[in-house]
Amino acid sequence: MSDSIIALMLGVSTLLGALGLIALLWGLKSGQFEDQSKFLDGARFDGEEELKDAVMMEKRKKEALKKRKKEYRPVD
Repeated sequence: MSDSIIALMLGVSTLLGALGLIALLWGLKSGQFEDQSKFLDGARFDGEEELKDAVMMEKRKKEALKKRKKEYRPVD
């Protein structure tokens, strides 16, 4: 291999590594990896029935929020 190809490969790999490091640091800073309930929910809702129940609970929660927003009327 020629020296220019090796230099190009080193440059590209260094650039990609730097981009990966920047993405990791950005993710840490913006809280992308701070989902603490993910593993607890995964252990709690690991069966098919539990997943169906969780989906139903989320639907009920959204419906309750919509209903609460509809019922809210500011006082004039």
